[in-house]
Amino acid sequence: MARTRVRIPAVLALSAALFLTAGCGNDASSTSGEGPELPRTGKPSVVVTTTWEGAFAKAAGAEDIKVIVPQSVHHAPDYDPKPSDLAAVAKADFVLYAPFEPYAAKIKEAAGSKAKLVEVELDNDPDKVSAEVGRLAGLFGTADAAAQWKTGFDAEYAKLNKELQAGWPGGRSPSVVTQVFTAWSAKLAGATTVGTYGPEAVTPAQLAELAAKKPSLVLDNAHMSTGAVLPDSGAKQVKIVNYPGDDLDLLPVYRNAAAELKKAMGTP
Repeated sequence: MARTRVRIPAVLALSAALFLTAGCGNDASSTSGEGPELPRTGKPSVVVTTTWEGAFAKAAGAEDIKVIVPQSVHHAPDYDPKPSDLAAVAKADFVLYAPFEPYAAKIKEAAGSKAKLVEVELDNDPDKVSAEVGRLAGLFGTADAAAQWKTGFDAEYAKLNKELQAGWPGGRSPSVVTQVFTAWSAKLAGATTVGTYGPEAVTPAQLAELAAKKPSLVLDNAHMSTGAVLPDSGAKQVKIVNYPGDDLDLLPVYRNAAAELKKAMGTP
């Protein structure tokens, strides 16, 4: 009974903490909360805050993955954690979160979990993805599964990159302005980035500066869009989605971005 009394105020503390909004990208590289590798005798139970962390965990070789915030919810205050969420955390070996999701620690505290908190750098840049997947595999003890995933990922990424470059208008790399958390999609296209914006709204001064670059494309973050970025510049705005779906498969994020880029460039 004493254990039950301790949990109740902690759950209330969690509800109070949910005013903090979750961001939609991360350029930090902290690795706090790590510990020794999991023994290689079994695969871990992993709880993740969003499908983005979930996709990284799956790529690293985790199979038992529980997502707290549904893929359809873009901001943490829109979601009210259920008792089943807290129960899942209580049984987890690892809880994965991003620095812009401070409520992850509250989730662990509320459930009284002994899980290891692991901060994940969420960025779909292929080099950063490979680094994070490899790091997580080291913690999980699933290096072989992660290596197999990386082989398939590298092949698919190279294929999409080649297709996009073959579709450059006039055979020239398109010039783009990109939101800071969707810069990976410019790299995927082999595009020339002439300016970035965000995550804050574009100011009039920034608008004039970016328009002067005469980009052909604006790569906007679908999760943090503020509407038309350069409405009078003639640049086509492309919606880029960072978060994977409920299947926790990261590859469709790149395929979907490639499809949107091809459409914007007029490639069949």
